[in-house]
Amino acid sequence: MAPIDESITLKRKQVIASALVKHLSLDPGTSLGVSGKDDIMSLYTKILKSSGKPFLQKENEEVMKWIEFAESFPVDCQACLDALTGFNQDLAQKSILLGNGTTPSEADVIVFSVIHSSVIGLSHLEREKLTHVMRWMDYIQHKEEFAHLFEKILLKKPAFEFLLQGTKGMAKVEVDSNAKKTLESTKNTEKSEADKSTKKNVAGKKVTENKEAVPEKKKPSEKERAEKDKELSVSLLNIQVGLIRKASKHPSADSLLVEEIDVGDAKLRQVVSGLAKYCSPDELTNRRVVLITNVKPGKLRDVMSEGLVLCASNEDHSVVEPLLPPEGAKIGERVSFSGIDGKPEDVLNPKKKQLEKITLNLFTDDKGVATFKGIPFMTSGGPCTSSIPKASIK
Repeated sequence: MAPIDESITLKRKQVIASALVKHLSLDPGTSLGVSGKDDIMSLYTKILKSSGKPFLQKENEEVMKWIEFAESFPVDCQACLDALTGFNQDLAQKSILLGNGTTPSEADVIVFSVIHSSVIGLSHLEREKLTHVMRWMDYIQHKEEFAHLFEKILLKKPAFEFLLQGTKGMAKVEVDSNAKKTLESTKNTEKSEADKSTKKNVAGKKVTENKEAVPEKKKPSEKERAEKDKELSVSLLNIQVGLIRKASKHPSADSLLVEEIDVGDAKLRQVVSGLAKYCSPDELTNRRVVLITNVKPGKLRDVMSEGLVLCASNEDHSVVEPLLPPEGAKIGERVSFSGIDGKPEDVLNPKKKQLEKITLNLFTDDKGVATFKGIPFMTSGGPCTSSIPKASIK
């Protein structure tokens, strides 16, 4: 292996060690003596032992799979991109690599540490093709608060500036002392010249300022308002996993069904859905669903409805089906979205059309995974899905 490869490999292991120490809440001063001879598995085992965390065979078999991925992750730029493309597919139906759906595991920390320096060097176009990788990186770096750690260990050149859009940056780039001195000198010179200019022209400036009309504040255009509406967060919705205990035909509307849904409350929640054309009451009974529980209750043809069952629909609406949470999901649990936090509204305001604006960004991907702007609907048992790929969700 060439010296540059050895240097990169050693740096990766140093980053992994420091990241695992932080993740496992060990003393930052823990001496690990990382050398080029250590492989990632032995390094992981050593740190795990220091933490006192039990070595669970099944869990560590899964970690081992991702350690092998980290060990074999290439140094060559093109080969890295190919590996990241495959990794992007692996993440399509995952919020994190292992765990309960929201808490990063040691596998996440190890893989993140290894691919970090490759991801930050990607072009804008390359990042756009790796949406799941970028979403996962953003989530892990904020969840683990790795920014300062990576700044100290990894980033020494402007070429390593973190390029992930929509974040504050994984780490700041260090500026060498000569560059700092040059910058300070330039600033001082500019300030001195500016002061002289100010003293000579202060009277003229005041006259000019008085003459200049203050620009009138423009009202946001329809387009700008529309763009702002699109940014409404899915966190405003209280989306929960439910189980239909009973379904029946609406007493006065052939196109509607009435469902009694268990969301973990003492009382079943009654929901009216326009599913009669697509599902029979028997097909819906004892079926798991995903529903919005903070819509404003109201009557549909004289029958009270207290929620909205989310359904996937193909382009011409000839096929419609309720989203399906995984078997491992708990009844009543709230669906989460990686990297998106926020408290749901107590009750959505129909006048603000929040629901209509947010559902514009709800789709299933090419594998049928339900997403908000490409971020999966996640539960403790995994993502919510549909048999209809690339469907709209409402």
